[in-house]
Amino acid sequence: MLETIDLSKSLTTEEYKRDLVRYQLQLRELAYQLYEQKRTLVIVYEGWDAGGKGGNIKRVTERLDPRGYEVLPIAAPKGDDATHHYLWRFWRRLRPPDEKQILFFDRSWYGRVMVERIEGFCTEAEWKRAFREINEFERQLVDFGMILVKFWIHISQEEQLRRFEDRRETGYKSWKLTDEDWRNREKWDRYETAVEDMLRRTSTISAPWTIVEGNDKNYARVKSLRTLVEALTKALDYAPADPIQKKVKQKKGKASA
Repeated sequence: MLETIDLSKSLTTEEYKRDLVRYQLQLRELAYQLYEQKRTLVIVYEGWDAGGKGGNIKRVTERLDPRGYEVLPIAAPKGDDATHHYLWRFWRRLRPPDEKQILFFDRSWYGRVMVERIEGFCTEAEWKRAFREINEFERQLVDFGMILVKFWIHISQEEQLRRFEDRRETGYKSWKLTDEDWRNREKWDRYETAVEDMLRRTSTISAPWTIVEGNDKNYARVKSLRTLVEALTKALDYAPADPIQKKVKQKKGKASA
């Protein structure tokens, strides 16, 4: 599946600036509709190390009301999280729509079928069973009225290496690169197999995966925003105004006057 993804897709600087503003403003309008309709949007971000998840989330949240969203960075479970079923720590982080309308999971419950599977933190029977558990978990969220969007940010091995080396050579980026990143890179083929299984077995009608071509960060950011706008437009039955077209009409109106 991943081999069929066209990672050469990109945007010009002009296209990026135009579309970024368009979808950011539309998403802000739709976020208010989430508040009005008392709905919750759950966004899952998964992808390769150095795939650009953080920058992607930054652009998605840039024009949102900070009172209405929360970004939840997920690391290895500790404390109470480590003593419960792996889904427990995600259940307890879900918020009612009167508190937060949009929840971003930077990494998620899919660690069970990727990191925990590859690193041996769970048994084969446990990670195989997790596919069914995750599908049921997500179905319950959607049946409850939540809107669920899942992104896999995909980049090539060559692009990952380029970003790793850039982080190593750039002082203010060096903190992002760890020994664990290099160890994970050595297991690329094993992780790729796990990702293929994950996409194939957990992309459902109610919770499909969106694979985002990430070699060009600008393209990935715009695609994520566009996907969110389209998903919310459909789920909320509300069409946001196109700010670019509105601006063009206003210019034409002034010119004719």
